[in-house]
Amino acid sequence: MIEYRANFLMWFGFTLMYHATAIAALWVTLNQFPSMNGWDFKEMAVLYGLWMLGHAFHNTFFFTIGDVPAMVREGRFDRFLIRPLDPLFQALTVPQQIWPDELVLAAIFFGFVTVYAGLRVDLTYVLFVPLVMIGGALIDFGIQLAIATLSFWVIRIETLRWVVMSLEQDFTRYPISIYTRAVRVFLAFVFPFAFMNYFPATFLLHKTEGALALSPNVGLLTPLVGLVWLGLAYAFWRVGLNRYQGTGS
Repeated sequence: MIEYRANFLMWFGFTLMYHATAIAALWVTLNQFPSMNGWDFKEMAVLYGLWMLGHAFHNTFFFTIGDVPAMVREGRFDRFLIRPLDPLFQALTVPQQIWPDELVLAAIFFGFVTVYAGLRVDLTYVLFVPLVMIGGALIDFGIQLAIATLSFWVIRIETLRWVVMSLEQDFTRYPISIYTRAVRVFLAFVFPFAFMNYFPATFLLHKTEGALALSPNVGLLTPLVGLVWLGLAYAFWRVGLNRYQGTGS
């Protein structure tokens, strides 16, 4: 990153512009309508900030899991299987250009949102927000790990990965209560993106959970949901490793 500073500056500029555009789109939408199913712009900013924390934490520490399909296709993954280290650990620690710029940006944005939305900063906040960030990152990681594992059978899986990432980025910008019940259930219990921001936000904002009529305290389960998803994805990963026979390259 230090050697190729222009590349870093261009990437940081893209990251900044991407999130600024998403937030501006929310502002424009909420400027036309007073609220979206009971959520105003300040509350939607909390939604986006919580998702951004978990997503940025994932991108900083676990993003290379997305490179596994390419490693499998090109035969580079095989080297992990003959070393006395866990293959997943090796895949995550491949030397790469990672800089926590998005994570720093997410922390700054959420600090601003905390003041802007009038969130109460107390012991619950101090303990809860980092746990939501980590839990959200684990949800992100678990889903990406499951997709990467499919490459042991399907080989080329990039399209599915980007489809899921697009769905996550699109659906998590808004409260899930605006969607049909089937979509709400999908976002809560199939791909539990709602636990990255919607349920924690209802808890922090002391709002009534109107999507599935659950207690706002369900947001406290985000770290547990993240661990469960990671555990299931890792079990699937182990199954994939046992079935993996290489690509013949």
